[in-house]
Amino acid sequence: MQLYLLRHAHALDGDDDAARPLSKKGREQIDALADFLRGKELFAPTEIWHSPLVRAHETASRLARKLELTKTPLVETGGLLPEDDVRRIAATLKTACDSLALVGHEPHLSALASLLVTGVAEPPAFVFKKGTLLALDRIVSGWAVRWQVSPELLP
Repeated sequence: MQLYLLRHAHALDGDDDAARPLSKKGREQIDALADFLRGKELFAPTEIWHSPLVRAHETASRLARKLELTKTPLVETGGLLPEDDVRRIAATLKTACDSLALVGHEPHLSALASLLVTGVAEPPAFVFKKGTLLALDRIVSGWAVRWQVSPELLP
């Protein structure tokens, strides 16, 4: 099983945090990520789970659309908000059989990746800038890093 952790792309500022949409910069970040992934067989989730916040949903849907993942469902999923307990999602992943992509927020994603790979959520072992994608493989003893890409590495 593979797990992809994606921090939402850059979003507009706003008083209603849950309703903040992607900015032009954020849309460009996702487009660049899709261009990088296209044709490389690096990103193949059977489902894309995202938090209920608008910027996470837009990140998930834009990436799926750009990669023509028409048969990959987008699923709004609890437990992916910035301050949610990472143990909740980690427990769900123990029984997951299919490859999943999770689109979420900081500090949740850094803590989740750290917990999965090192066994402890703090201190964080990973940095998720906006638009960063980390790929993990399930191994016998837990999870291993496969690759990571950040927006500043993309043309």
